[in-house]
Amino acid sequence: MAERKTIRKWFWVWDFDREERWLNQMAMQGWALAEVGFCRYTFEKCEPGEYVVRLQMQKNDPDYVAFLEEIGAEYVGRIVQWIYVRRRAEEGPFELFSDTQSRLDHLNWIARMLLAVGLMNLVIGVVNAFSGNAVGAVNVALATLLMYGLGRIHGKVEQLEQQRELTE
Repeated sequence: MAERKTIRKWFWVWDFDREERWLNQMAMQGWALAEVGFCRYTFEKCEPGEYVVRLQMQKNDPDYVAFLEEIGAEYVGRIVQWIYVRRRAEEGPFELFSDTQSRLDHLNWIARMLLAVGLMNLVIGVVNAFSGNAVGAVNVALATLLMYGLGRIHGKVEQLEQQRELTE
């Protein structure tokens, strides 16, 4: 049985690119992502740089997973809407987004999710506050945090759109 280790780590949804970089740094150190769970990453020993890891917010779509497997990627797992896949680096470059528009679509999907959950928390917080329930402050704080994340995603969208304008 291969040597394994588990690391517990938290990433905000708007920092998915930082999470992906960390997972690839682990692979470069000889630890391939083998399983995922909420704030839990299990790695197995591998050759340094053997795998490239990608993650994507993606609805549960067995056809998409089958497509990824056809191109040599291994489905590692899912956390809510996020899928984690890896592919051997020797098979060449591995990207889940083929162009700027697909990256923008991905960011906009994340933004819509943050906006929806943030607005729900804001409404719940206001209703709770007016009914005298102190829990409403927690919902308002969470809504504020999610709106911050929405701003971070918006910044990434603006960067990509500027890059696209420069290349067109």
